[in-house]
Amino acid sequence: MSHCILNQNAVIHGWERARGAFPFAIELLSRGIALIQLPCPEFLVLGGNRPPMSYEEYSELPDFRQKCQVMLQPMIQQIQAYQAENYHYLGVIGINESPNCSISGQRGVLMEEFFAKCQEAQLSTNYLEVPTWYSEQDQGAFHEQLQLFLERG
Repeated sequence: MSHCILNQNAVIHGWERARGAFPFAIELLSRGIALIQLPCPEFLVLGGNRPPMSYEEYSELPDFRQKCQVMLQPMIQQIQAYQAENYHYLGVIGINESPNCSISGQRGVLMEEFFAKCQEAQLSTNYLEVPTWYSEQDQGAFHEQLQLFLERG
């Protein structure tokens, strides 16, 4: 899952939508579902005090895409190792409209690379996105979308 789902401290200061982790991540853990946290390339490359940037701006950063590829390789290896041990991989959870973690619409840079690596490794691409309106205070109908994701996985 996208890094900021488990660690809202990684998002741009003032854009946090929860204290610590999103509530649904805590629910997944309490149900015995293990989570693999993807790296946050925005935080790792530009730091916590970075300005808001668009998909285009991240795409144009020198070597940014290659850095994403390098960051993702251990994640793909982990998924493959777990599958070799007969664990069930449900898919990936991203962040809608994120310049790196969006999956539908304009796919984020990190997710473009993640899905390309999944295709190379012949891994499932089942996914769910956290909507832009989701917050600790307003979880809306996201719980139903989460249940459908878990059933599809």
